[in-house]
Amino acid sequence: MGRREDYLITERPLKAILAFSFPMMLGNLFQQFYTMADSVIVGRFLGEDALAAVGVSYALTAVFIAIAIGGGAGATVITSREFGAKAFRKMKESISTALIAFLLLSLLLGVMGFALSPSILAVLNTPENIMGDACSYLRIYFLGLPFLFMYNILSSVFNSLGRSRIPLCLLVFSSLLNIALDIMAVAYMGMGVAGAAWATLLAQAISAIISSIMLMRILSRMDGKAMTLFSRDISMQMARIALPSILQQSTISIGMMLVQSVVNTFGSEVLAGYSASIRIDNIVTVPFSAIGNAMSPYTAQNIGAGKDERIRPGYRISMGLIILSGAIACIVLQLFNTGITGLFLGEEGTATAYSTGERYLSFLGWFYPILGFAMVTGGVLRGSGDMKLFTAASIANLSFRVIGSMILAPRFGVDVVWYVVPIGWVLYFGICFIAYRRKAFP
Repeated sequence: MGRREDYLITERPLKAILAFSFPMMLGNLFQQFYTMADSVIVGRFLGEDALAAVGVSYALTAVFIAIAIGGGAGATVITSREFGAKAFRKMKESISTALIAFLLLSLLLGVMGFALSPSILAVLNTPENIMGDACSYLRIYFLGLPFLFMYNILSSVFNSLGRSRIPLCLLVFSSLLNIALDIMAVAYMGMGVAGAAWATLLAQAISAIISSIMLMRILSRMDGKAMTLFSRDISMQMARIALPSILQQSTISIGMMLVQSVVNTFGSEVLAGYSASIRIDNIVTVPFSAIGNAMSPYTAQNIGAGKDERIRPGYRISMGLIILSGAIACIVLQLFNTGITGLFLGEEGTATAYSTGERYLSFLGWFYPILGFAMVTGGVLRGSGDMKLFTAASIANLSFRVIGSMILAPRFGVDVVWYVVPIGWVLYFGICFIAYRRKAFP
């Protein structure tokens, strides 16, 4: 027999959280492989400057990915709550409302991003020798922004319904498709950096279309019919949750973009090493993100079902899983950081690029559990709809990292960029934990 759809409110907390987070973890890994494929293939076949061009573009694209993820958080909480209460009509209205709102937003942002790409790259101190490739990659990316938004919102909806295996299967498919298209466009068709961007756009489009079809089939089997495709009341409820999450997600990405502008001033060799380490960093943090994100629908569904007493045990179990994941990450990064960095840079990578990546990963490898603690605590706050201190924590974390990097790195070197990171994480976790302790969970 298949797993019950309401397992987040019926299964033991450990089993429920693992059942939800593990497919999401695999899905997030494939999401990273999805974006990482461009960097690995470009770095291997086109060289260090091309890798730097994709890397500098990634700092900006991460902002729009963050907006999509933040929007998905709003859809997740409302949809999870209605699903937990078995209010299927309202649930369907929330889903269609989210899809329409973020489709319109993605079209607006795509047009603006396409037009402003050269100016934005100039403001980010992009090295002149990679400006052309970076602009080409970025503009193609913006053409595919509606597909990116739709796929992320649909994935959030599947997760809200306890169907986290569906986004996983689609990600496996689209990641493999993206890699195949990347190799074809870059290695065999000679399309350069632009070829990698077109490959990503096509893979995202196919994934978004398939996701839409699958969701419509699932919803058709549930009782009740949405009274309207777009509900103003639901959109306002969603906005109250999504906007702080979007602010948090995009603020972090904007901050990282500002930090990237500091790194850019050290030249394309340092930028190539930093870009490689950032992609590795994104993979390492996948377990923390998956467990933290699992706590959001877990909390929301249990509140909707009137089972608040399950939240605190789930929180303690999630923190234990973070400690285990952090220990594994630290061991791997201390032992194999050179080899991992080499996946991106290859034999043509300069000593400066290798050294930059190795120093970044060796240092931060010791501190990842702190980030995981913050993500789990923030997940509980999002699921309960308490966003004020969560947003404040994100801003404090980011502000310290940006200001520290911009003031100290030009004087003391690029290493300051990652030296200030753990302090920001401590601020983030501390503020979130204070908010969690104030909650009256039994």
